[in-house]
This record gives sequence, structure tokens and C-alpha cells, in this order.
Amino acid sequence: MIEVDGTSFLVVVGVALVAAVLSARLARWLPLPVVVLELILGIIVGPEVLGLAAPDDFIEFFASLGLGMLFFFAGYEIDLERIRGVPLKLAAVGWIISLALAYAIGGILAALGIVISLLFVGTAMSTTAIGTLIPILSDAGEMKTRFGTFLLAAGAIGEFGPILLITLFFSATSPVTSALLLFAFVVIAVVTAVVATRSVVTGWDAIERTLETSGQIAIRGSVFVVFALAALASELGLDLLLGGFVAGIIVRLALKGREVPVFESKLTAVGYGFLIPFFFVTSGLNFDIAALVEDPVNLLKVVMFLALFLVVRGTPAMLLYRKVFDARDRMALAFFSATQLPLVVAITTIAVEQKEMRSSTSASLVGAAILSTMIFPLVGLKLRGDRSSAAAAEPGWAPS
Repeated sequence: MIEVDGTSFLVVVGVALVAAVLSARLARWLPLPVVVLELILGIIVGPEVLGLAAPDDFIEFFASLGLGMLFFFAGYEIDLERIRGVPLKLAAVGWIISLALAYAIGGILAALGIVISLLFVGTAMSTTAIGTLIPILSDAGEMKTRFGTFLLAAGAIGEFGPILLITLFFSATSPVTSALLLFAFVVIAVVTAVVATRSVVTGWDAIERTLETSGQIAIRGSVFVVFALAALASELGLDLLLGGFVAGIIVRLALKGREVPVFESKLTAVGYGFLIPFFFVTSGLNFDIAALVEDPVNLLKVVMFLALFLVVRGTPAMLLYRKVFDARDRMALAFFSATQLPLVVAITTIAVEQKEMRSSTSASLVGAAILSTMIFPLVGLKLRGDRSSAAAAEPGWAPS
């Protein structure tokens, strides 16, 4: 039996509600992403500050489900047909450059004794929180633009690449064993994709009819795929992030040409309305603020890592996209690409558990990731200005 702290559970749910209300109220003056408010409020109500709630096994379970759903949406929003070609090629080359920069910087920090493992720190710095950015970009109209296509590709690789590194190198098994398990997972995922696609093709009329009934076949099927692949990944010793991400891609492929607003609205309600907030609020509850403030140097590390995020992920945007965008749009792409959070939390959690990272370094990295999510998207949107609406209205431009 799992002992449930009913009070803490209620506080977490209440914090998620308060965060959404505050985000809506502040949108006109300070458009903060709701995930940032969830994290900050989680810190405030957590053991380190007010002590109103503490994570237990029950809350952590829901947080894991929320993390899986978050990466499901990251995978679901990736339209492979749309980003193939130049966007995907530039994104892949850009991430390799970022990874090389991140490991070089991580090596210097490790040599200076600032961090323990260049592998964990470098991988954390090479990520992009495309799952967190997508709601912001959608609200701003950027997802319909040419700029949005290239950013989606950069974010997809910036999220999928680190997930593969986590799967191959951060698990308890050897890299060779992890690679074999990953191959087995891919085979099963491909079979799942084929079955799901054929099921949708042959039974779409029946599936569509249940979208407004209690049956909800499409929603139940999507949730099943998410949790089934996440469970499979965990059973194989892989990371559940991979399962959620691949599940999103599979559902996107299965529904190709059949995406309906009702389906997406209901799925968003399940994810962002219930499960995903658990991950961010619980991350706030687990945030080691004492390790961050006990030494002023750790606060300086927050600023350092924030700047390094921009260097690592922003440099490829400025160098590789000169024939695609002007300087202002490249700067916007750099700031969006340098926005990080969920994977930083996941990687630092693994690193601390494996004693490959100090709690203070983890707190500094997560603190920098929180600031990146608060600051960088706003700067990116400011640099874009009214270009998103103008670009979406360009003759001949339409996302596939």
C-alpha cells in the first residue's frame, strides 16, 4: 500500500490552479509561461520555504505520468513531413555543434573543479525545451510560420538528441546493452506505429463518432500508447522520456490528415489540465533551494549557466542560418533554442542520484533553466515582433 499525504496532494492540485489563474491575469503585462509559475509556486509551498507540501510516492507517481505526457506532446507536435529537408538538416548539424561546445565547456568546468561530470553538465546544456515552448509559440502564431518550422526542427533535435544520450549512457546498463535494448524498443515502436495507423485508417469513422460521447476511443487509445511505450521503455531499462516522445510521434503519424480540433483539445485537457502540472509543481517541491543560497558562488553559477545555455544553443543559430534568416530572426531563434527546463530537471536528478553531480550544481542548473524559460521566450517574441502575423500571411506560405 502507498501511503497518501492527502494534504500535500491537495496543495499540489491547488498550486496548479493558482499558477494558471496568475498566468492568465499577468498575461497582458508579464506573459510568463504557466510552467514557470508552477515551479516557483512549488518551491514556495515546498519543504524549503512554507512547508505546506512535501513529495511522497503518490505525488511522484503522478509527476512521472506528467513528464511522460509532456514529452508525448513534444513528439506529437513534430510533423516530420513539415520539418524534413533543410530545416531538419540544419537542426541536426546545429545540435552536433551545440553538443561539441557543451562538452568542451563542461570539460573546462570539470578541470577547474566547478562541476564533477562534463557528460551530465554538457548534455544538460545542449537541450531545448520545445515541449514547453510550443504553447507559447502557438499562442503567438509562430507555429504557422516559416520561422516556426525551422524552430520546430531545431527544438525537436534539441530534445530527441539528449533523450537518446540519456538512454544510451545514463542508464545502469552498458552502452552496448543499452543500444541493443534501444534497437528492440524501436522495432516494437515501429510495429506499434503500423498497427495504430492501420487501425485509424479502417476505423476512423467509429473513432470520430466517439469524440463527443463517453467512449472517447481516440483519447483512450492515445493515453494507452503513451503509458504502454513509457512502461516498455522502463522495463527495458531505458528512460520513460523516450517512450512518451515516441508515442507522440506515433499518434501524429497515425492521425496524419485527420487531426481534429476536438481531439487535440481533449488531449490537451488531459495533459496540461491535469498530469503535466504535477511534474512542474513536484519539481518545485524537490528543488534544493538551501544548496543554492548557502553559498553566494552558487548564485553566480546560475548566471553563468544561463549565459552558457545561450552560447551552446545560440551559436549554431547565429552561424548556420545566415542564408535562411536575417540577423534579428537568427537572434530570436538563438533565444528560443536556448530555452531549457524539463530535460535539465531530468538529467540533474539522474546525475545527483548517481553521485555525478553536487546538489548545488543541480540547483544552479535548474535555477538557470527556470530563468531561461522566464526570459528567453519573451526576448525571442520581442525580436520577432509582428513578423509572425506577417509571415503567416505571406502568399504561398502554408505549413504542411
